[in-house]
Amino acid sequence: MTGRSMGGGEDRVVVEGLRKVFGRVVAVDRVDLRVRAGEFVGLVGPNGAGKSTTLSVLTTRLAPTEGRVEVAGVDVVADPAAARARMGVVPEDPRLYEYLTAREMIEFVVRVRGAGDVDEGLAIAGLGEDADRLIREYSQGMRRKTALACAMVARPPVLFLDEALNGLDPPSAERVIRHLRAAVDRGAAVLLSTHVLDTLERVADRILMLEAGRVAADVPADQLDRLRARFADEAGP
Repeated sequence: MTGRSMGGGEDRVVVEGLRKVFGRVVAVDRVDLRVRAGEFVGLVGPNGAGKSTTLSVLTTRLAPTEGRVEVAGVDVVADPAAARARMGVVPEDPRLYEYLTAREMIEFVVRVRGAGDVDEGLAIAGLGEDADRLIREYSQGMRRKTALACAMVARPPVLFLDEALNGLDPPSAERVIRHLRAAVDRGAAVLLSTHVLDTLERVADRILMLEAGRVAADVPADQLDRLRARFADEAGP
């Protein structure tokens, strides 16, 4: 991919003082972050750093213990349904309707959202004739491609992706990345959690690193080398 968005638009994701506590365990500790319209942000960190918990709060799957979270101008606690209507989400373990085909799943999302083009969704998924097989027959990679198409087809203003490129073969990953960059060029805000640092270096505008539930670094993607050694040390063997 060539060229990156300057991310100069309005704030699409606003997180201030976010804490999430489970019993005595502080999973997220006073996190502040922002993602602007037209910006692709990578979220990295070792296991247990708080990445998935943070995304779960942003996507309304978990309620915050403290702090404020807005998505596309909507407070996720005050109006979670309205917030969900403004986002596309791919969790680490996406749940799909097993007895639908990918085509039917994408058609269902377009009808529910009241927006989107089924052919565009099928192009994102890139399943070819397999789009008409039942999802229950799919591999992990095929399921993930279907989930990505469902998240992106209605062109929501915000995309939250948790390890969404895992399990994809290189050509599929490149196709998805092209569609993600196109979404960013149209003004979407993308927050992608991943361990694949080389991918972020090519496609992200900015990279946030979490450690022990806190933002440990916030750097432009072209300065990723500053994080590589630190990330490798924290991730362990």
